[in-house]
Amino acid sequence: MYNKVETNLNFVEREKQTEKFWKDNDIFKKSMENRKEGETYTFYDGPPTANGKPHIGHVLTRVIKDMIPRYQTMKGKYVPRKAGWDTHGLPVELEVEKLLGLNGKEQIEEYGMEPFIKKCKESVWKYKGMWEDFSGTVGFWADMDNPYVTYDDNFIESEWWALKQIWDKKLLYKGFKIVPYCPRCGTPLSSQEVAQGYKTVKERSAVVRFKVVGEDAYFLAWTTTPWTLPSNVALCVNPDETYCKVKAADGYTYYMAKALLDRVLGKLAEEEGAAAYEVLESYKGTDLEHKEYEPLFNFADEIIAKQHKKAFYIVCDNYVTMTDGTGIVHIAPAFGEDDAAVGRKYDLPFVQLVNGKGELTEETAYAGVFVKKADPMVLKDLDEKGLLFDAPKFEHEYPHCWRCDTPLIYYARESWFIKMTEVKEDLIRNNNTVNWIPESIGKGRFGDWLENIQDWGISRNRYWGTPLPVWECECGHQECIGSRAELAERSGNPDAAKVELHRPYIDEVTMKCPDCGGDMHRVPEVIDCWFDSGAMPFAQHHYPFENQDLFKQQFPAQFISEAVDQTRGWFYSLMAESTLLFNKAPYENVIVLGHVQDENGQKMSKSKGNAVDPFDALETYGADAIRWYFYINSAPWLPNRFHGKAVQEGQRKFMGTLWNTYAFFVLYANIDNFDASKYTLEYDKLSVMDKWLLSKLNSLIKDVDTNLGNYRIPEAARALDGFVDEMSNWYVRRSRERFWAKGMEQDKINAYMTLYTALVTVAKCAAPMIPFMTEDIYRNLVCTIDKTAPESVHLCDFPVADEAVIDKELEKNMEAVLKIVVMGRACRNTANIKNRQPIGTMYVKAPYELPDFYTDIIADELNVKKVVFSDDVSAYTSYSFKPQLRTVGPKYGKYLGQIKQALADLDGNAAMAELKSKGVLKLDSVSDEVVLLEEDLLITMTQMEGYVTDGDNEVTVVLDTNLTDELLEEGFVRELISKIQTMRKEAGFEVMDKIAVSYQADEKAAKIFEKNKDTILSEVLAEELTTEKLGGYEKEWNINGEHVVMEVKKQA
Repeated sequence: MYNKVETNLNFVEREKQTEKFWKDNDIFKKSMENRKEGETYTFYDGPPTANGKPHIGHVLTRVIKDMIPRYQTMKGKYVPRKAGWDTHGLPVELEVEKLLGLNGKEQIEEYGMEPFIKKCKESVWKYKGMWEDFSGTVGFWADMDNPYVTYDDNFIESEWWALKQIWDKKLLYKGFKIVPYCPRCGTPLSSQEVAQGYKTVKERSAVVRFKVVGEDAYFLAWTTTPWTLPSNVALCVNPDETYCKVKAADGYTYYMAKALLDRVLGKLAEEEGAAAYEVLESYKGTDLEHKEYEPLFNFADEIIAKQHKKAFYIVCDNYVTMTDGTGIVHIAPAFGEDDAAVGRKYDLPFVQLVNGKGELTEETAYAGVFVKKADPMVLKDLDEKGLLFDAPKFEHEYPHCWRCDTPLIYYARESWFIKMTEVKEDLIRNNNTVNWIPESIGKGRFGDWLENIQDWGISRNRYWGTPLPVWECECGHQECIGSRAELAERSGNPDAAKVELHRPYIDEVTMKCPDCGGDMHRVPEVIDCWFDSGAMPFAQHHYPFENQDLFKQQFPAQFISEAVDQTRGWFYSLMAESTLLFNKAPYENVIVLGHVQDENGQKMSKSKGNAVDPFDALETYGADAIRWYFYINSAPWLPNRFHGKAVQEGQRKFMGTLWNTYAFFVLYANIDNFDASKYTLEYDKLSVMDKWLLSKLNSLIKDVDTNLGNYRIPEAARALDGFVDEMSNWYVRRSRERFWAKGMEQDKINAYMTLYTALVTVAKCAAPMIPFMTEDIYRNLVCTIDKTAPESVHLCDFPVADEAVIDKELEKNMEAVLKIVVMGRACRNTANIKNRQPIGTMYVKAPYELPDFYTDIIADELNVKKVVFSDDVSAYTSYSFKPQLRTVGPKYGKYLGQIKQALADLDGNAAMAELKSKGVLKLDSVSDEVVLLEEDLLITMTQMEGYVTDGDNEVTVVLDTNLTDELLEEGFVRELISKIQTMRKEAGFEVMDKIAVSYQADEKAAKIFEKNKDTILSEVLAEELTTEKLGGYEKEWNINGEHVVMEVKKQA
């Protein structure tokens, strides 16, 4: 029959056995093979980097990415899910630098590019085994035997094809552009990378005096980057704003924006004890255009002279705002996009007194000093020259390199760009076809990003990456190569087709220039590794060189999912490349995931000591428990607070309840030798409770199916949670005695078959979410008795609801029963009367009356002799009213005292009736103006002595707590039975063991024993009740104030 079920909740060991079963029996592969003929449902896996360890956030992404494909597979779809590895880029280079003790590009080139690249290739697999173990432990199914690898030559060749397509559309270009640049890594960053590294910093800004040529006056200009001042070539004003020339209290004459005079100069009034300033003249911004000033430093004199361009005068542009500073901005075109645009407009000289390492150059007095460290030195020199008006500290968000944590600088670089601005409308249109979950990310964060799209800075001045396939001649001729065959043809060397597509090997391939006959060399740049990951839909198949039909079958993806920080990362690179190459969205449905935080809502980090090791968590709680927590805890896109107590609570409440219900079934089915395969569920013979559970079960199938089909994960989880709770704590509890009945009459068969059907169906419905535990349940309940059944729950079809057994009226009535029972229990708790103590009468006031069958359930469940439905329970209850100050105060403040008194004097029941019938309560005794809605009132239910009430706006329950002697005696008997049952368990007896019971008690308790002997014997499976010693398990009890000693002994 069924294998015995351990009732402990230590699922970790069981999960390891299940993982082994899947592996030994190729269950994942079989789940794919079985659905080969089904409709294709493609999932793309965003590639992790194998040279970094998994963190707890990866558990969240893995469990969402795993669950939807499992569900779609059970729905009959063929769900290809190829694992992938992101293998290029700076993180790998930095890891290798650390390993080799190198620091920066110079030392890498001294070490040698070829051995460095070889080390990179080794390094990317550092944690491959750990990732595979992690994926297996968490139950993440993907094809890891044949993954796509972004450093593979076939993958790179597909990228070359893509870049050639983009080149042919004239969308790949080389230009000088201000780019976010990491001086430590020596490479520009894409805008999506910049978005990942903002930090709050406190720095000194500078308000600087620029001497006006030909007058004793100064332009006051503001900058947040003092290190750029040596490269200053102009000052910019807003053409439309008003500027003033003022005599200030510090003795200087200044030009600055009128709107900011008080903010900048106001403090001089306190310092000098006089008016802060006197306005001498006012100007429009355009009036100041071309007015000249003296340079702060002469470091750039030679550079400017060589360019034969004019510098050090006022220019105009609308980007200057009146929100900060002085309304005059210093211009250094090499260090800001706005500055560069103004520089182009006025043909200003290009001065860049900072090198590629972020250090000031030899021309300055700060040679070799890193820009951020040069700030105080520049400020000090300006102060000594009398040119520093102020250096206020300010706090702002500043971008840092997401890889090495160095502050970025905005820096003019020769770089390669993809002209995304050209396809902006296509991007927006394609994005509008995507079902974003939540919609607010797609329309908001991602949509806004596309609305303000910048050209994609795609090149990196590094070593380990996909080489940019552009060859260049000294004469200026350029060509983009789109395949290895083309490379062999253009180079005239057939062996070029076999060259590894990495530096330095590819750099050695040259070709003849068609214009001048000279040698063309590959440009030195590699490409942004985000282009690699965005190319995976086609490059994983080596498209278009192979697998054209396969690519078409699997593009676009029906589903992808990653964390919210991928909005400007992988989500964008996928969308960008797909739009450029195919002009369609690469994915149809995206679940965006929030970040995992600690229990206090703090970001997890090793430095804070609050990071959770995913392997420790999986070893402690098991994969199913963590998976379940992430599904039910909150909407996937919200931050998830991860902590052990919450995981264990979910494990106990849902998984523990389901497991214990399954264990209950197996225990009694084995006692009765009940083989479910030998019976059928005959609906017409079922009891109302059975029909109710089957109705709820089929409603559950619809709920879970609809919610998962629409990517509503918490909703599906809550439906399962609610059903399992009701199945265990209502159906099984109400039906227990049916399983204990002797023989195998129809009612017992019905109970077994109903519970069996529910357990197997729930296992299938929950299989995508908790794949380990459901496998255990399914294999024991199904495979042990049916050798023809699929060997795994994950090879089964998702259940289909039987509409014929869904009875909404039945569900509604039982819901009303449950509601009344909950209220009745609350009354018992308030009265402090245990459930084993019978109660005489319970009154229910409700807008419905239930048939006797349901009232019998209520009476039995609450241990009440009689349940009476009544239209009027005012004899036992009343209501007291107080004003809700938050709403009544603003409306009727002057009457508040009178309203309080009038409400206190009301007939509670009459007032409640008026409120229910009319929707308002009028207090004419105060004023005919005063009309109170339900939201204006704090309503408390009160009760008469000897009665306890509970209720809501619809239902009121009243419990008569006056106990007669007969009721007390019956309660005492129930307590005795309960204590004997407890002793049976403590003594280690089996469920069906017959026992003898002895007792010693005072006269009152002894009489109750004798009078109720038959009842007690029957309930506890005892054959003897005596006052003699038995030599068994003995225990003392205090039962309702009576001292009783009882003993139990197993009968032979």
